[in-house]
Amino acid sequence: MHHQELTTMIQAILSEKKHKGIQESVDLLYQSNEQYHWIGIYIVKDAFLHLGPWQGKQATEHTKIPIGTGVCGSAAKTGKTENISNVHVDKRYLSCFVSTRSEIVVPIKKDGIILGEIDIDSNKPDAFTKEDVIFLETIADMLAEHIRNL
Repeated sequence: MHHQELTTMIQAILSEKKHKGIQESVDLLYQSNEQYHWIGIYIVKDAFLHLGPWQGKQATEHTKIPIGTGVCGSAAKTGKTENISNVHVDKRYLSCFVSTRSEIVVPIKKDGIILGEIDIDSNKPDAFTKEDVIFLETIADMLAEHIRNL
């Protein structure tokens, strides 16, 4: 499925179902790309990231991550997208699954405040392109309108 088509579909889901549509949006993202092996939305509460809606073959043990810890915590601290082509060479990586080779973490921001993030793992190295970054940052902007109620 093309990124523009997915963006339109996710916007429709979020408009119709508000914050309840976040899980459906995660499900659609997961189904749309064979390189997206696990997707989670983390929500910032206090000084931690708390796992919200997710989709994948199994749950992660990392359901609460301190801001600044790991790739997810770093993205939440800096507000910058992290695209890690090989998690095994990044010392910040918190291992969730033995099969994970690459990860992308995209902060969800509203008015400069980090509300959460999209975290996607892939079993393939260097799985995420510049197009994925642009697409996922667009999705993060859309999610920002709905994430406050989680």
